[in-house]
Amino acid sequence: MKHAAFFRNLNLGRTNCPTRAQFETAFLSAGAETASSFLTNGTLVFSAKSNAKAGKVLTLACQAMLAECGLKEPAYVRQVDYLAELVASHPFKSVKPGSVYACCVSFLPAKYTAPAKWPRSSARGDVEILGIIDTEVFSVSRLLGKSPGSPNAFLEKLLGSPVTTRNWNTVVRLVGKHGNPLEE
Repeated sequence: MKHAAFFRNLNLGRTNCPTRAQFETAFLSAGAETASSFLTNGTLVFSAKSNAKAGKVLTLACQAMLAECGLKEPAYVRQVDYLAELVASHPFKSVKPGSVYACCVSFLPAKYTAPAKWPRSSARGDVEILGIIDTEVFSVSRLLGKSPGSPNAFLEKLLGSPVTTRNWNTVVRLVGKHGNPLEE
């Protein structure tokens, strides 16, 4: 069973971050059957026999990277098949290409305190929430002024807990490379 780990604030080779080799080795040494870094943004696809085993692999890999390079950031794991279902649902189909800076998905921890009412957008209007499915938030960021809105910063402030955000295209490409085509 393939899983994807999405780390917060991890860029391969930077201070307190692993190299690609350290990243993959941490997961393999922790019991993953396979481990393949995807891009340089702290995304890794690995195989484990069950969700429980994937959780254990993640915990041990994080401990190894803390000891080896000082990485303290959290990560969130999703089954690649689940990500394929999200991709197939086309959560950004209502977004006109070129009308936003980026389409993003933010991964939340399994346990978080949701606001009584989710805001539709940031106060500045540079981040707009399009939808929420359990522990994923789908949003768009807009370029207002010199910098685009940050869904990650907006959600961390709103929830009071760490999240990690990826450009939607990263997830689409990950599923394209590592996913199994869904049966129709």
